[in-house]
Amino acid sequence: MAEKRTYKSVGVDVDIGNKLVKRIRPLVKTSFRPEVMTDIGGFGGLFSLNIAKYKRPVLVSTTDGVGTKLKIAFMMDKHDTVGIDLVAMCVNDVVTLGAEPLFFLDYISTSKLVLDKAEQIIQGIVDGCKEAGCSLIGGETAEMPSFYSDDEYDLVGFAVGVVDNDNIIDGSTITKGDKLIGITSSGLHSNGYSLVRKVLFDDLDLDVAARVEEFEKPIGEELLKPTKIYAKAILTLIRDFKIHGISHITGGGLVENIPRILPKGCQALVYKDSWDVPPIFRFIKEKGNVDEYEMFKTFNNGIGMVVAVSPPEVEDVLIRLRGLEQKACIIGEITQREKGQKSIKIL
Repeated sequence: MAEKRTYKSVGVDVDIGNKLVKRIRPLVKTSFRPEVMTDIGGFGGLFSLNIAKYKRPVLVSTTDGVGTKLKIAFMMDKHDTVGIDLVAMCVNDVVTLGAEPLFFLDYISTSKLVLDKAEQIIQGIVDGCKEAGCSLIGGETAEMPSFYSDDEYDLVGFAVGVVDNDNIIDGSTITKGDKLIGITSSGLHSNGYSLVRKVLFDDLDLDVAARVEEFEKPIGEELLKPTKIYAKAILTLIRDFKIHGISHITGGGLVENIPRILPKGCQALVYKDSWDVPPIFRFIKEKGNVDEYEMFKTFNNGIGMVVAVSPPEVEDVLIRLRGLEQKACIIGEITQREKGQKSIKIL
Protein backbone atom coordinates (compact mmCIF):
# COMPACT_ATOMS: atom_id res chain seq x y z
CA MET A 1 0.00 0.00 0.00
CA ALA A 2 1.29 3.42 -0.95
CA GLU A 3 2.32 5.74 1.86
CA LYS A 4 -0.37 8.26 2.70
CA ARG A 5 0.66 11.78 1.95
CA THR A 6 0.52 14.50 4.59
CA TYR A 7 1.53 18.14 4.56
CA LYS A 8 4.35 17.29 6.96
CA SER A 9 5.67 14.56 4.65
CA VAL A 10 6.34 17.13 1.93
CA GLY A 11 8.14 19.50 4.29
CA VAL A 12 5.51 21.75 5.86
CA ASP A 13 5.06 21.29 9.62
CA VAL A 14 2.03 23.28 10.84
CA ASP A 15 2.74 22.25 14.43
CA ILE A 16 6.11 23.99 14.33
CA GLY A 17 4.37 27.21 13.30
CA ASN A 18 1.98 26.90 16.22
CA LYS A 19 4.88 26.30 18.59
CA LEU A 20 6.58 29.43 17.28
CA VAL A 21 3.51 31.57 17.99
CA LYS A 22 3.38 30.29 21.57
CA ARG A 23 7.09 30.89 22.04
CA ILE A 24 7.15 34.45 20.71
CA ARG A 25 3.84 35.66 22.22
CA PRO A 26 5.41 37.06 25.44
CA LEU A 27 8.25 38.58 23.42
CA VAL A 28 5.96 40.35 20.95
CA LYS A 29 3.76 41.74 23.74
CA THR A 30 6.69 43.80 24.98
CA SER A 31 6.32 45.96 21.85
CA PHE A 32 2.59 46.66 22.36
CA ARG A 33 1.42 50.25 22.62
CA PRO A 34 -1.80 50.93 24.61
CA GLU A 35 -3.76 51.12 21.34
CA VAL A 36 -3.19 47.43 20.52
CA MET A 37 -6.42 45.49 21.05
CA THR A 38 -5.50 41.94 20.05
CA ASP A 39 -2.90 39.29 20.80
CA ILE A 40 -0.89 37.74 17.98
CA GLY A 41 -2.12 34.54 16.39
CA GLY A 42 -5.52 35.75 15.19
CA PHE A 43 -6.65 36.44 11.66
CA GLY A 44 -5.81 40.13 11.98
CA GLY A 45 -4.43 42.68 14.40
CA LEU A 46 -6.64 45.41 15.86
CA PHE A 47 -5.25 48.84 16.63
CA SER A 48 -7.47 51.58 18.08
CA LEU A 49 -6.38 54.90 16.59
CA ASN A 50 -6.83 57.81 18.98
CA ILE A 51 -8.33 60.27 16.50
CA ALA A 52 -8.79 62.89 19.22
CA LYS A 53 -5.09 63.70 18.78
CA TYR A 54 -5.60 64.75 15.17
CA LYS A 55 -7.78 67.17 13.24
CA ARG A 56 -7.56 65.19 10.02
CA PRO A 57 -5.57 61.99 10.56
CA VAL A 58 -3.87 60.52 7.50
CA LEU A 59 -2.45 56.99 7.54
CA VAL A 60 0.97 56.39 6.00
CA SER A 61 2.03 52.89 4.92
CA THR A 62 5.28 51.41 3.65
CA THR A 63 6.73 48.02 2.85
CA ASP A 64 10.32 46.92 2.40
CA GLY A 65 12.78 44.10 2.91
CA VAL A 66 16.40 43.53 3.88
CA GLY A 67 17.64 42.36 0.49
CA THR A 68 20.80 40.35 0.07
CA LYS A 69 22.15 41.51 3.42
CA LEU A 70 20.42 38.32 4.54
CA LYS A 71 23.16 36.39 2.76
CA ILE A 72 25.62 37.70 5.36
CA ALA A 73 23.34 36.49 8.15
CA PHE A 74 23.26 33.05 6.53
CA MET A 75 27.04 32.98 6.18
CA MET A 76 27.51 33.89 9.84
CA ASP A 77 24.49 31.96 11.14
CA LYS A 78 23.57 35.11 13.05
CA HIS A 79 19.95 36.17 12.83
CA ASP A 80 19.22 38.51 15.73
CA THR A 81 19.87 41.82 13.95
CA VAL A 82 18.25 41.51 10.50
CA GLY A 83 14.87 42.06 12.13
CA ILE A 84 16.08 45.49 13.24
CA ASP A 85 17.04 46.18 9.64
CA LEU A 86 13.58 45.15 8.51
CA VAL A 87 11.83 47.56 10.87
CA ALA A 88 14.29 50.36 10.13
CA MET A 89 13.81 50.21 6.37
CA CYS A 90 10.07 50.69 6.81
CA VAL A 91 9.74 53.14 9.72
CA ASN A 92 12.50 55.40 8.38
CA ASP A 93 10.35 55.83 5.27
CA VAL A 94 7.21 56.50 7.34
CA VAL A 95 8.79 59.36 9.29
CA THR A 96 9.97 61.16 6.14
CA LEU A 97 6.34 62.25 5.73
CA GLY A 98 6.17 63.53 9.29
CA ALA A 99 4.25 60.48 10.48
CA GLU A 100 4.54 58.61 13.76
CA PRO A 101 4.97 54.83 13.25
CA LEU A 102 2.09 52.98 14.90
CA PHE A 103 2.31 49.29 14.10
CA PHE A 104 4.29 46.77 12.12
CA LEU A 105 3.64 43.46 10.37
CA ASP A 106 6.22 40.94 9.20
CA TYR A 107 6.40 38.16 6.64
CA ILE A 108 8.99 35.40 7.02
CA SER A 109 9.26 32.78 4.28
CA THR A 110 11.68 29.89 4.50
CA SER A 111 12.39 26.42 3.21
CA LYS A 112 12.08 24.89 6.67
CA LEU A 113 11.02 26.66 9.85
CA VAL A 114 13.63 26.36 12.60
CA LEU A 115 12.27 27.57 15.94
CA ASP A 116 15.45 29.03 17.41
CA LYS A 117 16.35 30.84 14.20
CA ALA A 118 12.84 32.24 13.76
CA GLU A 119 12.80 33.43 17.37
CA GLN A 120 16.09 35.27 16.83
CA ILE A 121 14.66 37.01 13.77
CA ILE A 122 11.54 38.06 15.62
CA GLN A 123 13.60 39.21 18.60
CA GLY A 124 15.28 41.66 16.22
CA ILE A 125 11.93 42.80 14.85
CA VAL A 126 10.65 43.41 18.39
CA ASP A 127 13.82 45.30 19.29
CA GLY A 128 13.41 47.48 16.20
CA CYS A 129 9.74 48.15 16.94
CA LYS A 130 10.50 49.19 20.50
CA GLU A 131 13.25 51.51 19.29
CA ALA A 132 10.85 53.06 16.75
CA GLY A 133 7.98 53.30 19.24
CA CYS A 134 5.63 51.08 17.24
CA SER A 135 3.99 47.71 17.90
CA LEU A 136 4.43 44.35 16.21
CA ILE A 137 0.79 43.28 15.95
CA GLY A 138 0.93 40.40 13.51
CA GLY A 139 2.65 38.63 10.66
CA GLU A 140 2.98 35.48 8.63
CA THR A 141 5.50 32.67 8.66
CA ALA A 142 5.47 30.50 5.55
CA GLU A 143 7.29 27.21 5.02
CA MET A 144 8.01 26.77 1.31
CA PRO A 145 10.03 23.57 0.73
CA SER A 146 12.20 23.56 -2.41
CA PHE A 147 11.42 27.23 -3.04
CA TYR A 148 14.43 28.40 -1.02
CA SER A 149 17.77 26.77 -0.45
CA ASP A 150 18.10 24.89 2.81
CA ASP A 151 18.58 27.19 5.83
CA GLU A 152 17.68 30.31 3.85
CA TYR A 153 14.75 32.69 4.31
CA ASP A 154 13.39 36.02 3.14
CA LEU A 155 11.89 38.87 5.13
CA VAL A 156 9.34 41.53 4.27
CA GLY A 157 8.01 44.21 6.60
CA PHE A 158 4.99 46.48 6.57
CA ALA A 159 4.65 49.64 8.68
CA VAL A 160 1.71 51.96 9.25
CA GLY A 161 1.96 55.43 10.74
CA VAL A 162 -0.24 58.49 11.18
CA VAL A 163 0.18 62.21 10.60
CA ASP A 164 -2.23 65.13 10.75
CA ASN A 165 -3.07 66.31 7.25
CA ASP A 166 -1.84 69.82 8.03
CA ASN A 167 1.52 68.45 9.21
CA ILE A 168 2.42 66.23 6.26
CA ILE A 169 6.01 66.82 5.16
CA ASP A 170 6.28 66.25 1.41
CA GLY A 171 9.09 68.60 0.41
CA SER A 172 6.72 71.13 -1.16
CA THR A 173 7.95 73.91 1.14
CA ILE A 174 11.61 73.39 0.26
CA THR A 175 12.97 76.59 -1.25
CA LYS A 176 16.14 78.22 -2.49
CA GLY A 177 18.53 78.89 0.39
CA ASP A 178 17.44 75.96 2.55
CA LYS A 179 20.26 73.98 4.12
CA LEU A 180 20.59 70.20 3.97
CA ILE A 181 21.51 68.56 7.26
CA GLY A 182 22.83 65.02 7.02
CA ILE A 183 22.41 62.62 9.93
CA THR A 184 25.05 59.90 9.96
CA SER A 185 24.35 56.27 9.21
CA SER A 186 25.52 53.27 11.25
CA GLY A 187 27.22 51.81 8.18
CA LEU A 188 25.94 50.24 4.99
CA HIS A 189 22.41 49.89 6.41
CA SER A 190 20.55 47.53 4.01
CA ASN A 191 21.49 48.64 0.52
CA GLY A 192 24.11 47.74 -2.05
CA TYR A 193 24.90 44.28 -0.66
CA SER A 194 24.95 42.53 -4.03
CA LEU A 195 27.84 44.79 -5.04
CA VAL A 196 29.45 44.50 -1.59
CA ARG A 197 29.39 40.70 -1.68
CA LYS A 198 30.83 40.68 -5.21
CA VAL A 199 33.73 42.91 -4.18
CA LEU A 200 34.53 41.40 -0.79
CA PHE A 201 33.80 37.72 -1.23
CA ASP A 202 34.25 37.11 -4.96
CA ASP A 203 36.89 39.61 -6.08
CA LEU A 204 38.92 39.83 -2.85
CA ASP A 205 38.12 36.27 -1.71
CA LEU A 206 37.59 37.38 1.89
CA ASP A 207 35.75 35.39 4.53
CA VAL A 208 33.18 36.76 7.02
CA ALA A 209 35.71 36.05 9.78
CA ALA A 210 38.48 37.98 8.02
CA ARG A 211 39.97 40.93 9.85
CA VAL A 212 40.89 44.01 7.87
CA GLU A 213 43.04 46.77 9.31
CA GLU A 214 40.45 49.47 8.58
CA PHE A 215 37.74 47.83 10.71
CA GLU A 216 37.51 47.19 14.44
CA LYS A 217 35.43 44.04 13.87
CA PRO A 218 35.63 41.08 11.48
CA ILE A 219 34.17 41.74 8.04
CA GLY A 220 30.97 39.82 8.74
CA GLU A 221 30.17 41.82 11.87
CA GLU A 222 30.89 45.08 10.06
CA LEU A 223 28.47 44.12 7.31
CA LEU A 224 25.76 43.04 9.74
CA LYS A 225 25.64 46.33 11.68
CA PRO A 226 21.92 47.07 12.03
CA THR A 227 20.34 49.91 10.08
CA LYS A 228 19.91 52.97 12.27
CA ILE A 229 16.33 53.80 13.24
CA TYR A 230 15.74 57.56 13.07
CA ALA A 231 12.07 57.65 14.08
CA LYS A 232 12.30 59.19 17.54
CA ALA A 233 14.95 61.74 16.54
CA ILE A 234 13.00 62.87 13.48
CA LEU A 235 9.71 63.09 15.39
CA THR A 236 11.41 65.28 17.99
CA LEU A 237 12.68 67.62 15.27
CA ILE A 238 9.24 67.78 13.67
CA ARG A 239 7.67 68.68 17.00
CA ASP A 240 9.96 71.62 17.67
CA PHE A 241 11.11 72.90 14.28
CA LYS A 242 9.73 73.66 10.85
CA ILE A 243 11.21 70.88 8.74
CA HIS A 244 10.75 71.46 5.01
CA GLY A 245 11.67 68.02 3.73
CA ILE A 246 13.10 64.68 4.83
CA SER A 247 14.88 62.10 2.69
CA HIS A 248 15.74 58.55 3.80
CA ILE A 249 18.96 57.58 2.01
CA THR A 250 18.29 54.01 0.93
CA GLY A 251 18.74 52.25 -2.42
CA GLY A 252 19.86 54.83 -4.96
CA GLY A 253 21.97 56.69 -2.41
CA LEU A 254 22.09 60.46 -2.15
CA VAL A 255 21.85 60.81 -5.93
CA GLU A 256 18.41 59.20 -6.21
CA ASN A 257 16.79 59.89 -2.85
CA ILE A 258 17.27 63.61 -2.25
CA PRO A 259 15.61 64.55 -5.60
CA ARG A 260 12.51 62.59 -4.54
CA ILE A 261 11.55 65.41 -2.16
CA LEU A 262 12.55 68.43 -4.26
CA PRO A 263 9.95 70.74 -5.81
CA LYS A 264 10.31 71.77 -9.45
CA GLY A 265 12.81 74.53 -9.85
CA CYS A 266 14.99 73.38 -6.95
CA GLN A 267 18.44 71.83 -7.16
CA ALA A 268 20.33 70.19 -4.30
CA LEU A 269 24.04 70.90 -4.01
CA VAL A 270 25.78 68.27 -1.89
CA TYR A 271 29.32 68.93 -0.70
CA LYS A 272 31.02 65.55 -0.57
CA ASP A 273 33.84 66.69 1.74
CA SER A 274 31.49 68.04 4.41
CA TRP A 275 31.33 64.79 6.41
CA ASP A 276 33.63 61.91 7.28
CA VAL A 277 32.95 58.88 5.09
CA PRO A 278 33.20 55.67 7.21
CA PRO A 279 36.00 53.21 6.37
CA ILE A 280 33.67 50.53 4.93
CA PHE A 281 32.70 52.82 2.03
CA ARG A 282 36.26 53.89 1.32
CA PHE A 283 37.35 50.24 1.36
CA ILE A 284 34.65 49.20 -1.13
CA LYS A 285 35.47 52.14 -3.42
CA GLU A 286 39.21 51.51 -3.46
CA LYS A 287 39.38 47.71 -3.41
CA GLY A 288 36.39 47.26 -5.66
CA ASN A 289 37.42 49.88 -8.20
CA VAL A 290 34.01 51.55 -7.86
CA ASP A 291 33.88 55.08 -9.25
CA GLU A 292 32.71 57.97 -7.10
CA TYR A 293 29.39 58.56 -8.86
CA GLU A 294 28.49 54.87 -8.54
CA MET A 295 29.25 55.05 -4.81
CA PHE A 296 26.90 58.00 -4.36
CA LYS A 297 24.22 56.29 -6.46
CA THR A 298 24.42 52.95 -4.63
CA PHE A 299 25.34 53.59 -0.99
CA ASN A 300 24.51 56.07 1.75
CA ASN A 301 28.25 56.82 2.17
CA GLY A 302 27.74 57.61 5.85
CA ILE A 303 24.57 59.74 5.63
CA GLY A 304 21.37 57.88 6.44
CA MET A 305 18.85 60.71 6.63
CA VAL A 306 18.76 64.24 5.22
CA VAL A 307 16.53 67.05 6.45
CA ALA A 308 15.97 70.39 4.72
CA VAL A 309 15.57 73.42 6.99
CA SER A 310 15.68 77.19 6.63
CA PRO A 311 19.00 78.87 7.53
CA PRO A 312 17.79 80.51 10.78
CA GLU A 313 16.97 77.11 12.28
CA VAL A 314 20.07 75.22 11.24
CA GLU A 315 22.16 75.71 14.38
CA ASP A 316 19.28 74.91 16.72
CA VAL A 317 18.48 71.74 14.77
CA LEU A 318 22.11 70.63 14.94
CA ILE A 319 22.22 71.30 18.69
CA ARG A 320 19.04 69.30 19.18
CA LEU A 321 20.39 66.38 17.17
CA ARG A 322 23.55 66.35 19.27
CA GLY A 323 21.33 66.25 22.35
CA LEU A 324 19.60 63.23 20.82
CA GLU A 325 23.03 61.58 20.37
CA GLN A 326 22.85 61.88 16.60
CA LYS A 327 25.91 62.99 14.68
CA ALA A 328 24.90 65.51 12.04
CA CYS A 329 26.30 68.33 9.93
CA ILE A 330 25.42 70.62 7.04
CA ILE A 331 26.09 68.66 3.86
CA GLY A 332 24.56 70.93 1.25
CA GLU A 333 22.02 73.53 0.25
CA ILE A 334 19.16 74.21 -2.12
CA THR A 335 19.63 76.47 -5.14
CA GLN A 336 17.53 77.39 -8.12
CA ARG A 337 17.45 74.76 -10.82
CA GLU A 338 17.87 76.11 -14.32
CA LYS A 339 16.48 74.44 -17.41
CA GLY A 340 18.57 71.44 -18.41
CA GLN A 341 20.22 71.07 -15.02
CA LYS A 342 20.00 67.90 -12.95
CA SER A 343 18.08 68.05 -9.68
CA ILE A 344 21.19 67.17 -7.66
CA LYS A 345 24.86 67.98 -8.01
CA ILE A 346 27.62 66.37 -5.97
CA LEU A 347 30.47 68.84 -5.55
